[in-house]
Amino acid sequence: EELREIGDEAAWSLSSAKPGNGVEQLRDGSTETFWQSDGPQPHLINVQFQRKVRVSELRVYASYKIDESYTPSCISVRIGTAHHDLQEIQVVDLKEPDGWINIRLARPRGEAFAAS
Repeated sequence: EELREIGDEAAWSLSSAKPGNGVEQLRDGSTETFWQSDGPQPHLINVQFQRKVRVSELRVYASYKIDESYTPSCISVRIGTAHHDLQEIQVVDLKEPDGWINIRLARPRGEAFAAS
């Protein structure tokens, strides 16, 4: 099955952001711009779809060389039908990442998780 970008179908929100380093910079397609949080941990990215969608992979670009202390050391992926019922399905520990990180979300039978 061919993968396609579905991020434009979602509403994106952040737990916090420094001015000029928010959702627009996170989603602009450039590896030179970044989201930078501006508040206490945990730092969260919320991606909310209007309907159930199949998500088989997340791709995140991180560069410790460029972003230093703002670079994530751990990514927790959670899904659910609302904020109150999110369940963690994947945890990725990172050590000074530099480049694209592919996070496969397919279940053992090859099914993708359904998120809404």
